[in-house]
Amino acid sequence: MGHREDLLAAARRLLEDKGYAHITARDLVAASDTNLASIGYHFGSKAGLLNAAIGQVLDEWTEQLADIAMSATDATPVERAHITWVALLENLDSKRALLVSFMEAVAQADRSPELREQFAKQYQHVRGRVAELVATSMAERLGADDPRAAAIASFVMATCDGLALQWLLDPGEAPSAEQLRAGLDLVWSMSGGYGRGPGEQAEPGSE
Repeated sequence: MGHREDLLAAARRLLEDKGYAHITARDLVAASDTNLASIGYHFGSKAGLLNAAIGQVLDEWTEQLADIAMSATDATPVERAHITWVALLENLDSKRALLVSFMEAVAQADRSPELREQFAKQYQHVRGRVAELVATSMAERLGADDPRAAAIASFVMATCDGLALQWLLDPGEAPSAEQLRAGLDLVWSMSGGYGRGPGEQAEPGSE
């Protein structure tokens, strides 16, 4: 690997071991066997490197959840969203250290226009990927570039972020995967529009 890849790998390890707020540039240099100049050359700053590493993790997690949701080939779009949220809850414990680092990084980004822009671009990338999955789930009745696909993607992402934050703050009171599954099953069964595609109407007498 080159210095860029070495730095990213070191940043990911340190984010899990030490947390975002406690990592120094010298920690990164020692863990990657590189030098301070490489951090500036490839990432602009220590924060730029750490945020790039977090973005890499988020991309990988997005793809993992996507694989789980899309593997249910006969599922409706609503069911795929449901599967995604349940899978997220089932895997939060293994992602805890990185989630804490992500929350610490977001708090810092509010004070730095450059870091805020970096995170905004990462969210745009994830939103675009989720919008593609939404379009696929809709059997191409909704294009990935349709603003409604982006809106649905934003809703799915907001639910993921919200569940993760609740679990971090109070894991004992956050819903378990089974509780979420049971609760959503009840909501969808009473909605009268479970799995209905865009523009489709309920059959007479069904609601």
